[in-house]
Amino acid sequence: MTRILTVPTQPIEGQKPGTSGLRKKTKVFMTPHYLENFTQSVFDAIGGVAGKVLVLGGDGRFFNDRAVQVILRMAAAQDALRVIVGQGGILSTPAASNLIRKRGANGGVILSASHNPGGIDEDFGMKYNGENGGPAPESVTDRIFARTQELTEYKILETEDVDLSALGEVSLAGMVVEVIDPVADYAKLMAELFDFDAIRNLFAGGFRMRFDAMHAVTGPYATAILEGMLGAPAGTVVNGTPSPDFGGGHPDPNPVWAKDLMDAMFAEDAPDFGAASDGDGDRNMIVGRGIYVTPSDSLAVLAANAHLAPAYAKGLAGIARSMPTSRAADRVAEKLGIEAHETPTGWKFFGNLLDAGRVTICGEESAGTGSDHVREKDGLWAVLLWLNILARRIEPVQQILSAHWAEYGRNYYSRHDYEAIPTERANALVQRLRDISGDLPGQSFQGLTVESADDFAYHDPVDGSQSARQGIRIGFKGGSRVVMRLSGTGTEGATLRVYLERYELDPSRHDLPVEEALAPVIAAAEDIALIREFTGRDRPDVTT
Repeated sequence: MTRILTVPTQPIEGQKPGTSGLRKKTKVFMTPHYLENFTQSVFDAIGGVAGKVLVLGGDGRFFNDRAVQVILRMAAAQDALRVIVGQGGILSTPAASNLIRKRGANGGVILSASHNPGGIDEDFGMKYNGENGGPAPESVTDRIFARTQELTEYKILETEDVDLSALGEVSLAGMVVEVIDPVADYAKLMAELFDFDAIRNLFAGGFRMRFDAMHAVTGPYATAILEGMLGAPAGTVVNGTPSPDFGGGHPDPNPVWAKDLMDAMFAEDAPDFGAASDGDGDRNMIVGRGIYVTPSDSLAVLAANAHLAPAYAKGLAGIARSMPTSRAADRVAEKLGIEAHETPTGWKFFGNLLDAGRVTICGEESAGTGSDHVREKDGLWAVLLWLNILARRIEPVQQILSAHWAEYGRNYYSRHDYEAIPTERANALVQRLRDISGDLPGQSFQGLTVESADDFAYHDPVDGSQSARQGIRIGFKGGSRVVMRLSGTGTEGATLRVYLERYELDPSRHDLPVEEALAPVIAAAEDIALIREFTGRDRPDVTT
């Protein structure tokens, strides 16, 4: 029997969803009515789903399969026209963005907590992307949150689950459920952007690569493209089967959580190239034989060499980076004579610039890079662009980086994360920095003289919106810099992120160990912010 139920309910407790959506512990989403209430709030905030086409899928983490069925039944109960869903409920975030744009959908629901751990005792997330394929703007997330606080009922179809294992179309109370191959459309797009023939020749010549999918969503995508379409040897992709708990690991592509890849790339018989991606496929890590490429350097190298790929052969309109990202990309933009934009953290700011044609490539220091092909960061896209560059330049990663630094100078860079800090202590640290920032210029710490200090505010050149209090920036004479901000991507406490940067133009000093090069900046950051005193930590939890 199939019938529509109107279920009385209560407003849900929860924080305002950001551009990364709502993230909570999985068991919170599994409590009675919680997922349904949030889904109804999303539907109401976008003016309902009657007659609309939606894209639906997620990264396969625990509860993904059940959540997809609930959302399908709610969309059918509210007269959606069609829902395009990845086979098995699977879609990477960039693949979902591509589908929204390619199919002219009204929007999409993506189920992921990105790089956070998965499992019944770990994290789950849900977000809405608009018709441009990008994260919902703040005006929409405001409406979603407001609706969660006043909701009294939701509508859902009472029926059996839809079989998501078989490709094709089925009817759910008049709504079309279209189950699609989650990889096919994305792979076709990549083949249009890059010189797949050149990359095939690279592998045919004996080039060796290791791609660590971290038991997450990019496994099927990487296997189909790298091993299937590009001829990389079987076994190039490791940990390629998505797992509800990501194999018990943490699907965050950085040197700490992708240690197996780092060990392999620094071994005596290391492959030529290594890469990893995260839970939902929007982040990346790049490693050459014996050298780790920081996300900031990766963005700059990709921008400087993008013309080697067919999609960017005519040049770039501009480059955008998030404020905490090193200024290496700015130097590339200056030499190319194109626009350079510094934005707050959050892909929606890039989306405005991309939609307006102001930039072509953008990136964040947190391992997210992308271009105007979608409106999300795209981990596998970055890997393929690196492969395209390697295929055309026929140089190892180390040599490409050295040449880049010789031309532009080197921005030594690192990020220190202090995780799960009591929120009140984290807020107190940042508030103190705001209070003293006006007094810092002219003072010296560890031999570094403060030249500027502010709480970054952004004026969007496209829509005129203002975004204040985006992070404390402290600039030193000579080009060194410290940025401190709180991150909202965790589900417990607060994460203090400390970004450390030192610019070095002298090529003879481009081979210093990163911690040695940054030592004065690290010490100055401690002296200014009193990190140990406020956090109770004598070292960061994660160093990237």
